[in-house]
Amino acid sequence: METAFIKLYEENPDPQKISTIVKTLENGGVIIYPTDTVYGMGCSIFNTKAIDKIRRLKQMKGKTNFSFICYDLSHISEYTKSLPNPVFKLMKKALPGPFTFILNASNKVPKLLNASKKTVGIRVPNNNIPREIVRMLGNPIITTSIHDDDDILEYSTDPELIYEKYDGLVDIVIDGGYGEVVASTVVDCTSDEPELIREGLGDLSEYL
Repeated sequence: METAFIKLYEENPDPQKISTIVKTLENGGVIIYPTDTVYGMGCSIFNTKAIDKIRRLKQMKGKTNFSFICYDLSHISEYTKSLPNPVFKLMKKALPGPFTFILNASNKVPKLLNASKKTVGIRVPNNNIPREIVRMLGNPIITTSIHDDDDILEYSTDPELIYEKYDGLVDIVIDGGYGEVVASTVVDCTSDEPELIREGLGDLSEYL
């Protein structure tokens, strides 16, 4: 497999290049892309073969904590149970932004992921590249962070080094500039009160 290396600018992603990426996703491709935090690996949520490929590439066994990247909040209702008003208000204030919100999954999610998932992580990153991909694709993509082999850095930040590592393993690596070294803040919203699970780039206290 020849891996394409595509340069995109966050401020104004080239629609033709986005279209090429979307076609790859529609054909079951796996891509690596920037977010507002760390680089992610993903595919269309509707392609089980591509999801299984990501599991193999990331050597995931047992329970898989995939999150979905959505374009905006209107996407979310299809994949989650109805949100309590305070949770919806919190997400509306915090998104797009460096947060992953854990929500109660709709019946659609276990079928998509071929796993008995009762919850789903939702991301709407403050980065136009993944959001434009999702908008043009018409459905969310899976996201899982790209980790580094380095003992000091947990996440890979240099797109060229990511390309070297995954060349021949994924279909496309998108160069959107250097990524962050800190992942998203994870907030569990499956009960009445939001619970901070992982402190990341987003400051939850700004929105509570």
